[in-house]
Parts: sequence; structure tokens; C-alpha cells
Amino acid sequence: MALNKVEICGVDTSKLPVLNQKEMRALLLRVKAGDSEARDEFLRSNLRLVLSVIQRFCHRSESMDDLFQVGCIGLIKAVDNFDLSHDVRFSTYAVPMIVGEVRRHLRDNNTIRVSRSLRDMAYKALQARARLMDAQGREPTIAEIARELETTEDDVVCALDAIQDPVSLYEPIYHDDGDVIYLMDQIGDHKVSDASWLDNIALSTGIDSLANRERRILRMRFFEGKTQMEVSREIGISQAQVSRLEKNALKHMQKFV
Repeated sequence: MALNKVEICGVDTSKLPVLNQKEMRALLLRVKAGDSEARDEFLRSNLRLVLSVIQRFCHRSESMDDLFQVGCIGLIKAVDNFDLSHDVRFSTYAVPMIVGEVRRHLRDNNTIRVSRSLRDMAYKALQARARLMDAQGREPTIAEIARELETTEDDVVCALDAIQDPVSLYEPIYHDDGDVIYLMDQIGDHKVSDASWLDNIALSTGIDSLANRERRILRMRFFEGKTQMEVSREIGISQAQVSRLEKNALKHMQKFV
């Protein structure tokens, strides 16, 4: 289903009600008092929120209708657990719940398998995060989550990292004057610098400029690890000649490197 359509899962999003903060709070008070009609009305008025959240997952092959339904489960959980005594907007509380529900669905249906123990730890960490956020009205730290679960920060980080969705290196990050910048463009390789890359090119050029016998000697000496005596026996010349040719070749290479 294309996102530019107004209907998803049989819901015409163009006809959904839009409430201001005062109206939402009044409706929430009725919901918390057990008014089922108010609950249905509140959920319906926040379906646009679900739709806006699942758009960030539109690049996946998953059906948007399915994600919308999963997001609605997160919305229901947010309504049931939202505490009016905290000075927090409902959308601020609901969005992480909806995102978490969608990600949980994607993880459970992912071809990359994570061990049961890691997954259980991750879910406990997410639940602890939700409890702490509800109690404190802010995003808890890893240390606070670890204390809540009576475990180490490393265990929490490892578990949460294990259930993160894999991202393609060709994932678009942003556009720069019409040019797409991909994730791989933002990743550096500290082992291979520009300088070493250029040195490798120069080394290759220098070797190609040598005579066949000198190139063979260098390859046997420095790439195959053979001694001058072994090289001399294989090529059929004296060790002194091997030494002289090797020195001349290295001196020639200095022009390139």
C-alpha cells in the first residue's frame, strides 16, 4: 500500500478526528475513569500518530497495513499505561511505545536469529526503560536500567545491540544538493588511510616498472619470504647477483614511494 493514499487497513485517515491538548486530556480523564466509548474515541483520534510513526519503516518489504496494525497495539498499550499525574504529552509517551512494538514485530520476523537469553534480556531492558520513563518523565540512562534489572551496563548494552535492526550500507542518510548520501559514505576505515592507499598505488606502479627478473626477485623475497640463497637456487644465479639486483630494484622503487 502506498503511503500517499489516505486509506490504510480500511481506515480513511482523512476523516480521522484531530484533537487539541485540552480535548485530549479531557478525553483521557474519561478513559481512566473506565469510559469505553471515550477510549475508542481517543484511540481513533491518535491513529494519525501511528501512521506517522510507521512511515519511518516504509523502506522495508513488510506490508504497511501489517505495520499499522502492530503500531495500533503499541498505541493501545500506551493508552493503558499512560499516567496523567506526570507532566508529559501523550504523544511523547506513545511514540516510543509504538516504535518499540513495531521493532519487536520486525525482530521476531527477522531472518537473523538472536539467542533467547539475549532477546529476553533486551525485552526486560525495554520494559524497565518504559517503567523508568513513566516514573521519571524522562529517558532513563543505561546505568539506571542496569540497576533496575540488577545486572551490568555491559549486559544491557549487549542485549539491546543484539536486537537492533540491521541496516544496509546503501541506506540513504540524507540528500546533498540532489546527491544521495549513503551510510557507507559516512563510515571510515581507520586501518586503511588515504596515505596508505596512495602508497599502495605507488608501490604497485613501481613494481610494474621493473624488469621481469627484478620483479620476480622482489616478489620471492618480500611476498614469499624466501632467503637470497633460496632465490639464487631457484633463478639460477649467484647470491651476490641476487643481492645486487635486489638493491638496484629497491633503489629504483624509491622514485615511486
